[in-house]
Amino acid sequence: MAAASALVFASGSFAHADETAFLKSIAGSWNGEGTVKVRANSPTINVTCQFTSDTTPQSLSLGGKCTSLAIFSRNISADLKATGSQYAGSYVGAGTGTAGLDGQRDGDTINLGITWAKEVNGDRRAQMTIEKVGDSGMRLTTVDTDPKTGESIVTSRIDLRRG
Repeated sequence: MAAASALVFASGSFAHADETAFLKSIAGSWNGEGTVKVRANSPTINVTCQFTSDTTPQSLSLGGKCTSLAIFSRNISADLKATGSQYAGSYVGAGTGTAGLDGQRDGDTINLGITWAKEVNGDRRAQMTIEKVGDSGMRLTTVDTDPKTGESIVTSRIDLRRG
C-alpha cells in the first residue's frame, strides 16, 4: 500500500514537472500569419498576428491581436490553469463573449474543447489546439463543424514564431 501511494505521489510530481517545463517552453513573444473564417460560411481571411504568452508552473495566459488590412482586427486571449496534464480556462476571440476551455495536453499539444458563450456555426461546441512546433514555433488551430455539411472545418490556423 505504501509503495502504491509513493508511486501515485511520484507520478503526480513528474506530471507537474512536465507541465512546468512545457509551459515555460511556450512563454514569450510570438509573431506570425494564418487564416481565419469568422463563420463557417464566410470567406477565409489571411491575417498577421502578434501574441505574448505569460506562464507560471501551473498556468498559461496567451494574449494578442490578429489583423488583416482594414477587413479584420480582433483581440484574442486564452487563460488556462493546469492540474497535471489537464487544462481548463477561458477564451475570448470569436466575438460572442467569453468561451470555456477544457482539455488536456498530449505531447507538445494542448487539446481543448471550446464551449462558446453563444451559438457559433449552429452550436456552442468547437475544438482548439495550442501546439508547440519545434523550439521556436507555436500553432493555434480552431476547428468547428459546418452546420450545412456536418464536416469539420478549420476556422482558424495561426502559425507563430518567437519574435
